[in-house]
Amino acid sequence: MVRDSLDAGRARLDRLPRPEHPEHHFIIDPDKWDFYEMDAYRLLGDDERAANHARSVIRISTGPDGTEISPMRAAEARLTLGVTAARTGEIDEAISMATKALDADRKSLPSLLLLANELDKELRSRYPRETATRDFHERVLTITRGASTPELPF
Repeated sequence: MVRDSLDAGRARLDRLPRPEHPEHHFIIDPDKWDFYEMDAYRLLGDDERAANHARSVIRISTGPDGTEISPMRAAEARLTLGVTAARTGEIDEAISMATKALDADRKSLPSLLLLANELDKELRSRYPRETATRDFHERVLTITRGASTPELPF
């Protein structure tokens, strides 16, 4: 049912002309559709589709010279790849993807922390005794504490 809805949404979007200014907040950015599908499939536990869309998001978010033109989308896609890797037993890959996402220069911590917490939960439920799991959990806690501390204007 979700897959049918996502496919129908993609078909409708593909029939629309490509927007001149996709960065405008009231314009539907066709490149963001993979981002939405990535999230939906990750939340549904369809890891193969989530990972495929995450890789597509990273590709679309990267310019020809290798510069990330949509760094937040790419970071969230890497966290999705981390979640899917954790679910398939690839703990090192999961943490590597998450580290790259959390080390990005430009980031919106509230958004990234939602996904980092999702990955943290997966790691702690599947690999509770692994040092890497505990280290990642501590990193998420540290980032969370830092994000909840308001910055002073002076």
